[in-house]
Amino acid sequence: MTTAMHLQDTVKLNNGVKMPWFGLGVFKVEEGEELVQAVKNAIAHGYRSIDTASVYQNEAGVGQAIREALQENGLSREELFITSKVWNADLGYEETLAAYEASLNKLGLEYLDLYLVHWPVPGKYKEAWRALETLYKDGRVRAIGVSNFHIHHLEDLLADAEVTPVVNQIELHPYLSQTELRNYAAKHHIQIEAWSPLMQGQLLSQPVLQDIAERHGRSVAQVILRWDLQHGIVTIPKSTKEHRIIENATVFDFTLSDEEMDRIDQLNHNDRVGPDPDHIDF
Repeated sequence: MTTAMHLQDTVKLNNGVKMPWFGLGVFKVEEGEELVQAVKNAIAHGYRSIDTASVYQNEAGVGQAIREALQENGLSREELFITSKVWNADLGYEETLAAYEASLNKLGLEYLDLYLVHWPVPGKYKEAWRALETLYKDGRVRAIGVSNFHIHHLEDLLADAEVTPVVNQIELHPYLSQTELRNYAAKHHIQIEAWSPLMQGQLLSQPVLQDIAERHGRSVAQVILRWDLQHGIVTIPKSTKEHRIIENATVFDFTLSDEEMDRIDQLNHNDRVGPDPDHIDF
């Protein structure tokens, strides 16, 4: 398995676009100074990938932070990889096209690097996917993908899709390792990306993870994020604290042994902190 050696290392997606293995998620971070500062700190400390969504209601703040960070760090827009997602209420061909424009306007950007269908709402995600294909073919977005899709959702989508999703962003952590879905995605050249990789903090006192962390002189968070990378999983931990943003990304100077990887793999018991994509009513 190819393992990232540096914070700015990238994986080549199935359409040739390069995506950083590591990024910052901003789920549940409200508009305001804390959000702007978190994104700016991440970029200043070498992060190049920022993940947001229309439903987070923080695209304007993310956009402001991007503009300020580019100027302050002497970077060009092309050096960043920005992801957003279309929300369930906007799934539909025309609605999704409009939602993309609304996200761009809030972010103040001319294009996104990656645009995702946020949830597989039955009877709606295929029309939304058609809209994403249009945006992609028109050169409005560099790559398109999905989020929270089970295998059967992907099978259904791929039956009619003209463009294969480049990414499936899913809840994934040591208590929900999603092996079957990861294997299916690998077979179809769909990159898996983990949201909530730290299980929203619930794994930080997990005994096996603590033991492995102590062996390496690392935090549990660093061990989990390293486990992601060694499994070839793109990961986007969320933090607003500068020291955590730095710590989370300090995972390129140690390696977990096969035995340690296996011990972490054994922790899976299909526990979720988010909704099951088969049972969504929002």
